[in-house]
Amino acid sequence: MKILVTGYGGQLGYDVVKECERHGLNVKGCGRKELDITKKESVFALVDSYKPDVIIHCAAYTAVDKAEDDKVNCWNVNVEGTRYLAEAAKKQNAKFVYISTDYVFHGKGENPFTEEDQPEPIGYYGLTKYEGEKIVQSLIEKYFILRISWVFGINGNNFIKTMLKLSESRNELNVVGDQIGSPTYTVDLAKLIVELIKTNKYGIYHTTNDGYTSWAEFAEEIFKQADRKMLVNSIATEEYPTRASRPKNSRLSKQKLVENGFTPLPSWQDALARFLVQLKSSSIRDGVQ
Repeated sequence: MKILVTGYGGQLGYDVVKECERHGLNVKGCGRKELDITKKESVFALVDSYKPDVIIHCAAYTAVDKAEDDKVNCWNVNVEGTRYLAEAAKKQNAKFVYISTDYVFHGKGENPFTEEDQPEPIGYYGLTKYEGEKIVQSLIEKYFILRISWVFGINGNNFIKTMLKLSESRNELNVVGDQIGSPTYTVDLAKLIVELIKTNKYGIYHTTNDGYTSWAEFAEEIFKQADRKMLVNSIATEEYPTRASRPKNSRLSKQKLVENGFTPLPSWQDALARFLVQLKSSSIRDGVQ
C-alpha cells in the first residue's frame, strides 16, 4: 500500500507518516516545500508520479483568526487545494482521508454533535473546511472524513506547549472556561487513521480523544500533571475577545466509530500524560532540561 500524506510539516501529518512507517507501509510525506497544494499542476504531477493507493490530506490553513482577513489564501488552501487532491485521488482510484474540524458546526447547546447533524459552520475557517467536506463527498466514493478538535502533537505549537511556556514566567493565568471540547493527541489519531485506511468502512467519523473538558480545566490538568504551580482563573469567552468566533460546544459523539468496530481513542487525560512524557524525552534529546 502506497500512501501520500500532505501537511507533513504539521502536528498530525508528522505523526501519520511516523505511524505508517511503524506499520512498514510505503509512505511519502509532503510539506509546503515539497508540494504547494494550491497549484493544480503540481498536485497532479506528484500524484501521477507517485501513484498512491491512499491520500491522507492533513495540510490545511488553520489560523482561525487570520482567516477572517486572509480569506483568499484560506480558501485556496482549504477548498481549492482539497479539490485538486480529491480530483487527483479520483483519477488514481485512491482512497482519500480528509481532516475536518469541529468548526463545521455552530457550536451551540450542550449535546454532542453526531456525524448526521447538519453542519452550520462557524467563522470563515469553518466555512472553508465544510466546503472541503462537500467537495470530497461529491468527487470520491472511497473517502474518510475525520472531524477533529483541540489537536496537540510533538511537531508544532499547541495549547499544552503554550501553557508550559507561560508557566516559566507567570504564576497566574486567565483561561476561557465556557468552551467545551475534546483535546486530541496526534499520536492516537494517527493510529486510528492507519486502522481506518486498511478497511472499506468509508464515511464521516468524529475522531477525538475520549471525554470533554473546558480550556480552563485542560490548563489545570496540564499544570497538575506537569507538577507546575499555577493559579488558573476560568473566564467567559466574552472576556477574551478574538477576531473569529469560537464554538462554545465542540462536543463530538464518537459512537459511529464504536458501531463500526474501530478502536476508540483513549481519554484526553491519558493522552496528555503520554504527550508530556514524549515532550520531556524530546527536550532531553535536544539538550533542553
